[in-house]
Amino acid sequence: MDMQTQGERVTICAMGLADHYLTEGERVVHSFHPHWKRLIVPFLALILVVAVSSVAIYFIPSDFEYSGIARIAVAVVAVVLLTWWSFFPYLKWKTTSYTLTSHRFAISTGILNKADDDIPLAKVNSVSSDQRFLERILGCGTLRVESASEKGEIDYKDIPKIQTVRQELFRLVEDASDGNIDGK
Repeated sequence: MDMQTQGERVTICAMGLADHYLTEGERVVHSFHPHWKRLIVPFLALILVVAVSSVAIYFIPSDFEYSGIARIAVAVVAVVLLTWWSFFPYLKWKTTSYTLTSHRFAISTGILNKADDDIPLAKVNSVSSDQRFLERILGCGTLRVESASEKGEIDYKDIPKIQTVRQELFRLVEDASDGNIDGK
C-alpha cells in the first residue's frame, strides 16, 4: 500500500478513500483489498483455458478446409472464457476495497457501477471473526460486524490479516464509544 502522511491526513494511492472523502479530523487506519485467495480459481481458469485452447489450435489439421475459421473460433471462445472466468473476477477483486478510518468502516465495490457502504464506528455493536482451517493457514477469514442499523449483522468474507483488522476495528469502536474518536 502506497501512503503518504500529510499532517494528520493520509493520501491513499491505488485503493481506499481519497483525501477529499475524509471528514475533518478523520484519518485512514487500514486500507486493503479482499485476500488474494479469491484469485486462485480465476488464475487456474486462465491456465486451463490457455492450455486447452493452445492444444485445440495445435491439433487442428492444416489441410482442413476450414482450419483458419476453426482456429479463429477456438480463439474467440478462449477470449470469451478468459474474460468471464478470469478477467471479470480479477476486476471485481481489484475494485473491492475496505477502508478502516478513525470514524468508519468503508466498503467500496463495483466494476462499472460503484457501491459504497459506510458503517459509522459509533453504531457498531460487536465485531467478531471466523476462520476455517485453510483460512487460518492463509491468514484470512470472515469479519462479522453487527451494527445498530437496518442491515444488522454483516459478514465480510476473505479479509486479509483478519485478526489484525478485527483488533484494530474493535479498538476504534471502543475509542468511539468512549468519545475518543481521534485516538491514535
